[in-house]
Amino acid sequence: MKPCPVANPNILLVDDNRDGLIVRRSLLEEVGYHVQIATNGEEGLKLFETFPFDVVVTDFRMPRMDGGEFIKRIRQLKPNARIILLSGFVDPLGLNEEVTGADVVLAKSAHEPVHLLSWVKRLLNRATPRKPPARQGLTAAQKRTAAQ
Repeated sequence: MKPCPVANPNILLVDDNRDGLIVRRSLLEEVGYHVQIATNGEEGLKLFETFPFDVVVTDFRMPRMDGGEFIKRIRQLKPNARIILLSGFVDPLGLNEEVTGADVVLAKSAHEPVHLLSWVKRLLNRATPRKPPARQGLTAAQKRTAAQ
């Protein structure tokens, strides 16, 4: 893979699970990224509005503002932001790039670290970030499941 065109890439991690944040932060910092963390969507949005981030990685199920709403708000501020959505409920909720507005949707699993690093590199190497398909929104059933 060619070298990353972004010098000292900045990554924003958003997840209400502190253990997950710590593990992902360590993983990304090990390969040279600067990482800031937020424990909810509101905190993540404040950081996003304050600092320039090259990639945003967010969980889906969070209190107050879920990952879908967080992504929607980021897209309003910066339509071409590079965003990775993580969830342990990708299949049950039918989460995909079209539904969520993320560039990439990854399932939380034992293989997540490898996939996360790979996708962060891919997104950083994109000359022009692609704008994801228009957000269709979650179905009523998906919203009920996500709220549980």
